[in-house]
Parts: sequence; C-alpha cells; structure tokens
Amino acid sequence: MGAMSARPNTEAAARQAENAAPHRAGFACFVGRPNAGKSTLTNALVGQKVAITSNRPQTTRHTVRGIVHRDDAQMILVDTPGLHKPRTLLGERLNDVVRTTWAEVDVIGFCLPADQKLGPGDKFIVKELAGIKKTPKIAIITKTDLVESKALAEQLLAVSALADELGFEWAEIVPVSAVKDQQVSLLADLIAPLLPESPPLYPEGDLTDEPEMVMVAELIREAALEGVRDELPHSIAVVVEEMLPREDRPADKPLLDIHANVYIERPSQKGIIIGPKGKRLKDVGTKSRKHIEALLGTPVFLDLHVKVAKDWQRDPKQLRKLGF
Repeated sequence: MGAMSARPNTEAAARQAENAAPHRAGFACFVGRPNAGKSTLTNALVGQKVAITSNRPQTTRHTVRGIVHRDDAQMILVDTPGLHKPRTLLGERLNDVVRTTWAEVDVIGFCLPADQKLGPGDKFIVKELAGIKKTPKIAIITKTDLVESKALAEQLLAVSALADELGFEWAEIVPVSAVKDQQVSLLADLIAPLLPESPPLYPEGDLTDEPEMVMVAELIREAALEGVRDELPHSIAVVVEEMLPREDRPADKPLLDIHANVYIERPSQKGIIIGPKGKRLKDVGTKSRKHIEALLGTPVFLDLHVKVAKDWQRDPKQLRKLGF
C-alpha cells in the first residue's frame, strides 16, 4: 500500500520540475577602468564584503570570487584586476590574467561610472571585449546616484553607440547604484538567464572560494595601504606565513595565531609603514584584526613584521614567492 500511494506524488513532482525553469550556474566577471565600481558591485550582489575595495587601481590582485546564491541560479563573480597599459613585468602578468579570465567566463559585465565621460581607457577595454565573440556582454552604468537623469541618459547612449562602432551588441544595458542598492537585484535577474544550465557549483554557505590565507593577506594589505597610497601605491605585498590555533585554549575561548609579513621594495619605505614609534603598524594590526575576526568568526592574535624584498615588482623570482 505504502509503495502505491507514493507514485502519484512522484509524478506530480516530476511534472512540477518540468514546468520549473532549469537551474543555472556559471561565472561572471566585471571589467572596467580602475574605480569603475566593480568591487562595490560585487559586494552589493553577494551581500557581504568580499572583494577588496579601494579608491586606487590594482588593489584586487587575486581572482576573488563572490558567490551569489539564488533559487534559480548560482553566479560566481570573478573579480579580475583592471586591464591597463603595462609598465612593469607585474603589469604584463596581470593583463594576461585578465584576458585568460575573460575567455573563460560565461558573462562579462562592463562597468562604466555614470559620473565620468567615456574615456580612452574605457574604449581600450571595450575594444578588447569586442574581440571576445561568444561571451554575452552586459554594459553596467555604475554610481547612478551621483548624476541627474539627463547625464545618465547620455551615458547610456554613449555606451550603446560605442558597441555599434565596434560591431557588436550589448546583451543588456543596465544602470545601477550599488551604494543605494538600486537595480542591483535587477542586474542579477539579467545575468542569471545568460548562465549555462547547471546544478550549483558551490555549497550554499560559500561566499568566496579564496583560500582564507589569501583573504587575510588582502585585509592586512588594505589596512597597510590606508593613508599611504600616494607614497606606496603598489609597493606593498603581504604574505601570511601561518595561521595556527593557539594550543592549550579552552574550546569556548579559541585563539588563532596569524603570522604575516608585509613586504616593501626599499628600506626607505619601512618608516612610512611602521610610523613614528611603531604607531602606524600598530594601527594597521588593530584595523585588519577586526576585519579578519569578522571574516573568520574567531578571535585572532596578529603578529605583523615589515620586511624589505628589493624591487619585488620587477623580479620574477620574488613575484612567484609573493604569490603572483
């Protein structure tokens, strides 16, 4: 009897499943000039601070992925470093990373701030995008809260005209304000159908697949750059040497020991990072520790050391050692 009553239910379930749209999952990346609002948009979509935001270009060094979980789709957001005209070996390597990523994702979102005219940097990127034939491309006008509707309309027309000029068509053109949370969910609604049919690729709770050590290093680097970006824009690299739970702690009072090195290029930069009587380095530790504890959900003891790695940006061996 039990077996028979089970049958109509499975048929109903199957019928329901047929009517439901298939689940989709895939990779999307946001591209655009530095400061185009890519990381802020990633954070708004994921709903948590994942990518490292900064008002300076090239601070997102690693492919930080934010993951948006929806009933109908799972979007994995790959945050590529900005594409730019390379001046160093590191710059060239970053550009290669960008192009490889673009070729591998399912959707590309080109971010253009509403409050800045379409410039040569944007055209450089869109021209590269035009060469990637198969991937659907969405134009996203960011920071719409900063402009009047007339300026926004002009920007929408300009970005549409640029695609015409280069002989391709945007799959969608969407204005958003990540800061005011306007049209962010609409953007997710537009990206989802462009992803391939697939079951979820990551478990429900995941927000990012960055190894924790890399994310911790990014948080320390962000804190170390605060206030000294003009003096040391890119010459800081952070390597987390180890993360170990402190032994002999009661289960309800764990402590994680994190040992990290902040690398700079020249001895003269050491003073800038450490500050008078070590005050700056102490602030960096306090600030990044708060973020790290929030990220890992556990109290942390952070041990920071500043070291000189001579001209690491130009030295392939050092670049490898520092994870690039």
